[in-house]
Amino acid sequence: MTDLVLRPLEDSDMAEHANLLYSSFNTWYWKHGWGKDYFGCTPQETSIFYQIYNDLTPGKSIAVFDRSTNVMMGSCFYHPRELHVSLGIMSVHPNYGGQGVGKQLVNYILDFTKANDYKCCRLVSSAINMDSFSLYNKAGFIPRVTYHDMVINVPINGLENINVKNQHNVRKATIDDVTYMGDLEMEISGIRREIDYRYAIENPRGVLNAQVYENDQNQIEGFMISVKHPALNMLGPCVARDEDVAIALIRNELERFKDTWALFSIPMDKRKMVEQMYEWKAINVETHLKEVWGEFQDYKGVNMPSFLPETG
Repeated sequence: MTDLVLRPLEDSDMAEHANLLYSSFNTWYWKHGWGKDYFGCTPQETSIFYQIYNDLTPGKSIAVFDRSTNVMMGSCFYHPRELHVSLGIMSVHPNYGGQGVGKQLVNYILDFTKANDYKCCRLVSSAINMDSFSLYNKAGFIPRVTYHDMVINVPINGLENINVKNQHNVRKATIDDVTYMGDLEMEISGIRREIDYRYAIENPRGVLNAQVYENDQNQIEGFMISVKHPALNMLGPCVARDEDVAIALIRNELERFKDTWALFSIPMDKRKMVEQMYEWKAINVETHLKEVWGEFQDYKGVNMPSFLPETG
């Protein structure tokens, strides 16, 4: 049995963490028929995950090391917010599978959640990875929402010939919107994460964008954040009062991705959104689950998760 050491990640670990993330995801998806590159970038470009997660919540990570070699066996970020903790991106080195590394990481984060009296811990996980599904389910996480992971190739001219209902209500988010974004997410999803909205609006790394849907009475009825980076092009998180609001936000945010691709996760029960994405030639690439340990409020609108930032 390998002698394990658990400690938070440090800046000096960033390069090793990037290699761990790159190799663990590429290896798993290659073994399951996705081709050799899950990340279509260099290994070190995946350091954007460490950078953004550590910007948002410095020091809130846990890694497992082999005491004898000091090799990083696995790692996970976690994100305490106003009412909940999010279990962020987890990776275990392919050479250390089946040694209980993932269980150590999950238990550490759940212990933190309980010790600090948070109502719940949330994560988004692959529905096709039975190893991770079993890990989380045994720990007490319950699948609550199922998502289509879809990819769309955006034409070089964007969606200039596509108009949707009330797309003119979408505008760039400002710092003055942060409280209203929090109030909306609290109403719809039962959580708030104002640090995330503020960070996306300020965009210190130059890879995020944030828009809001403001109705004719100047009320915020939805918001959309996206990341555009060699390691990940993705829409979300998005919170919207209804499907029409979410569709308008998606349509306008896709303009950011002209002549490239974008990934997004659409709730399977939001059929109007699903059919609209198919009409725009989106394709299914995977299925993800919103899993929750502890309290959960059924969504009263649309909630689209993301992986960067990943705190909902």
